[in-house]
Amino acid sequence: MILLLIIGVLIIIAGFTLKNNQNQLSKFSSVLKPIGFLVIALGIFLSMFKQIDAGQVGVKALYGKVQPDVLESGLHIINPLLDITTFDIQTQNYTMSAIHDEGLKGGDDAIRVLSNDGLEVVIDLTVLYRVSPQDAPKILKGIGENYSDKIVRPITRTRIRDNAVYYDAVALYSTKRNEFQQRIFKTIEADFKSRGLILEQLLIRNINLPASVKTTIESKINAEQDAQKMIFVLQKEKQEAERKRVEAQGIADYQRIISSGLTDKQLQYEQIKAQKEIATSNNSKIIFMNGKGNTPVIISDK
Repeated sequence: MILLLIIGVLIIIAGFTLKNNQNQLSKFSSVLKPIGFLVIALGIFLSMFKQIDAGQVGVKALYGKVQPDVLESGLHIINPLLDITTFDIQTQNYTMSAIHDEGLKGGDDAIRVLSNDGLEVVIDLTVLYRVSPQDAPKILKGIGENYSDKIVRPITRTRIRDNAVYYDAVALYSTKRNEFQQRIFKTIEADFKSRGLILEQLLIRNINLPASVKTTIESKINAEQDAQKMIFVLQKEKQEAERKRVEAQGIADYQRIISSGLTDKQLQYEQIKAQKEIATSNNSKIIFMNGKGNTPVIISDK
């Protein structure tokens, strides 16, 4: 649109110049001036329309003064004199990593902090954030378009260093990692919010310790895991021993009840019943009655 305005002005100037010159081209001066005004009118008309893409908002400024309202995504009719700056309101990420070319800065861009016990801890981190649409004018006025380097990066690095001093290296590497992540999230979230940014998630991707400390920690963790495994085995063996004791006690109780409740007559009756069942069955059988007045009985096939 600006280009059309410039072209239109140049055409009008050319028309007036040719009119004042006495040459063969002077006859075109009367044609060039209307064309120039037409091009300027077309440029002004087109500059009244502004399209904001999906996932963006437009911030209006008139002669350098930022206006508080924003343009949502879509097609808008605006003052041709307005300057529109678009802001991306979709989720953005800022990664700081020790791996070369993985983060937004080239080379080793990991965060190096000192723990409570004076050891250097190297942290790889990714920040997920987005611009608050209603705060986009405040960002343009107070920070500018390069808010990632002016706000996201320095605040994140500073708050991580400020909070790391409350933990020792072993805790950061193992037991207190989630607590540390939640703590820095709260502090960074508050700083972002005051500047028009919304912190969505803070991802601690890796925590590196000095090699000697890391080996010691891994040995300690393995020892703790072995101890937990042994406790489990002992509990299982104890439960099995208790089961066998209960089972043995039940058998002993059963035998005691049987031995105390059966009389000689009752045993004799049960024996006669058993012999009768055997004698009446269709199978071949031999019955030997042992001593004490009992006579052997042999029962053949029928």
